[in-house]
Amino acid sequence: MRLSRTARIIAYLLLLLGAAFFLLPMIWMLSTALKPVEQTMTLPPQWLPKAYSIEREGRRVEVRRGDTAITAPSLLVRDNSSGAPFVVPASEVSGGRWRPVGSFGPGVAMSVAQEIPAAVDKPWVLVHEADNGRSEAMPAEQVAARVAPRWENFGGAIRAMRNFPRYLANTLLLCILNTIGAVLSSALAAYGFARVDWRGRDHVFLVALGTMMIPFPVVMVPLYSLFRAMGWIGTLQPLWVGSFCAGAFNVFLLRQFFRTIPQDLSEAARIDGCSEFRIFWQIILPLCRPALVVVGLFTFLGTWNDFLGPLLYLTDQKDFTLALGLQCYQSQSGGTEWHYLMAASTLVILPVVVLFLLAQRSFIEGISMTGLKG
Repeated sequence: MRLSRTARIIAYLLLLLGAAFFLLPMIWMLSTALKPVEQTMTLPPQWLPKAYSIEREGRRVEVRRGDTAITAPSLLVRDNSSGAPFVVPASEVSGGRWRPVGSFGPGVAMSVAQEIPAAVDKPWVLVHEADNGRSEAMPAEQVAARVAPRWENFGGAIRAMRNFPRYLANTLLLCILNTIGAVLSSALAAYGFARVDWRGRDHVFLVALGTMMIPFPVVMVPLYSLFRAMGWIGTLQPLWVGSFCAGAFNVFLLRQFFRTIPQDLSEAARIDGCSEFRIFWQIILPLCRPALVVVGLFTFLGTWNDFLGPLLYLTDQKDFTLALGLQCYQSQSGGTEWHYLMAASTLVILPVVVLFLLAQRSFIEGISMTGLKG
């Protein structure tokens, strides 16, 4: 049934809205990665990273703006011991000492640094000068704002994680080994199920498909016990050796694609004296490049994003992957630097996006052509 032009436009608009909705988390992550740390948790949240400046003796001075507006009459007071500035209602300041409530505790010595006028018709804000650390309350209209992404956050994130290059090297090594192992082993198994006629083939294939229904937590403990007995815990071997044992999903995907290739090609090659392996290597595999790209891409992405496997088997931080390294950085003591965490997350996601864009045509071709022949 052919859709009308109006129906197609509505369908495209719904698809665009759905895509925009799913892109929101990524856009917010990139926005947070480009902000200074004080803007990452502001309320209400702001999408664009901004830089603030004030006029000081005929020149523009970069400042850090406070989160909340100041209500008058108020005073800017300073902690005599730490020098930290606070804006408090004037009614709470008496005799040069401020008795704050909450986490500061009673009886904290404070000195008045600035008086904010009682009659304020426009909001004031607390600003902190970047070069000398001076704090001052001033009308918000005197603080100029501009969009200023902080690209240096990406370099700061790499330095903050310290072992980021090692995490990247470990992840790339595992991705390469797993991709090679999955493609080769799955292609061999799928060729045997699709192109070689042997007794009980279809029954064995059904058993292989049945393994897809077994979740990883069911075999997690037995696998850990096996790798511990082999002395592989604390090494990368448990994370890539299994890829050389074909997975059921990849075998199914390649088998369906192999069955779309005419048998006449294989028969002609046998008449010419080609062995079964030569037929597989020189005739079938070159014709199945899109399906192989799909298997390789799925395996690469799965390994790149894998968190549970490295968490189970790795013990030395130098062997961590990027996914585990990000979690380790987030959970370290001293609080989370969200701008650095989001910058590191962006660096982790970026290669995956680029890889998908480069392999997009082959990926779509492989998916669309798989299963054309039962």
